[in-house]
Amino acid sequence: MDNHSSPFKVRLGLFVVGGLALFVLAIFIIGKQKNLFNPVFKLTTTFYNVSGLQVGNNIRFSGINVGTVDNISIVNDSTVKVDMMVRQEVKQFIKSDCVVAIGSEGLIGDRLLIITQGSADSPLAREGEELDSVEPVETDAIMASVQVTAANAEIITDQLAEIMLKINGGEGTLGRLIQDTTIARNIDQTIINLKKSSKGLDENMEAAKHNFLLKGFFNKKKREAERKTREAEARKAAGQK
Repeated sequence: MDNHSSPFKVRLGLFVVGGLALFVLAIFIIGKQKNLFNPVFKLTTTFYNVSGLQVGNNIRFSGINVGTVDNISIVNDSTVKVDMMVRQEVKQFIKSDCVVAIGSEGLIGDRLLIITQGSADSPLAREGEELDSVEPVETDAIMASVQVTAANAEIITDQLAEIMLKINGGEGTLGRLIQDTTIARNIDQTIINLKKSSKGLDENMEAAKHNFLLKGFFNKKKREAERKTREAEARKAAGQK
């Protein structure tokens, strides 16, 4: 009888000891996460809407978890008070002009509080001090904005498609210009005529230069241009010296 009960008692004792060890370890891990074994100081802030924030959610400063949300309470119909427990070792970095915002752990993770860095010349935050906050942007508002943008893009796309159909069908000035070969030939001929007119004008100017009535005028212009060129070269040479 005793020989059979001894192994059972040993196994039972090992089971109890293992269970107690796991229980103590779990308490230690949870307590460490919730800052139960670390000295902390209290800060508060207020929001119009906490956007799903819960007690126990993390608090981050400079990307590091520095505390947890201790309590959330409704003050009135437009104010929700959030109490924060922050590790005492971080107190030297929390300034009175720090701002608290609500973020999330990734895209679909739990909500958390983010304390932004304050200015260098601002005093340190006191125990129980209320920090300013920034209201979170709701997902519904973002989706509504995206839907409006998508609707506007759809309208613009439909309008562009309608314009292109009209152009391809030869409607409007641009459509007739693209589709009507006669207009295109007329434009080409107009450009050719302009080139001929320009060439004829150059020839007339060259003939005028050789006309004895206007030759003196053109010679005078030529001498003035040469004089200005020589003066510019002289100034350049003097500047180099």
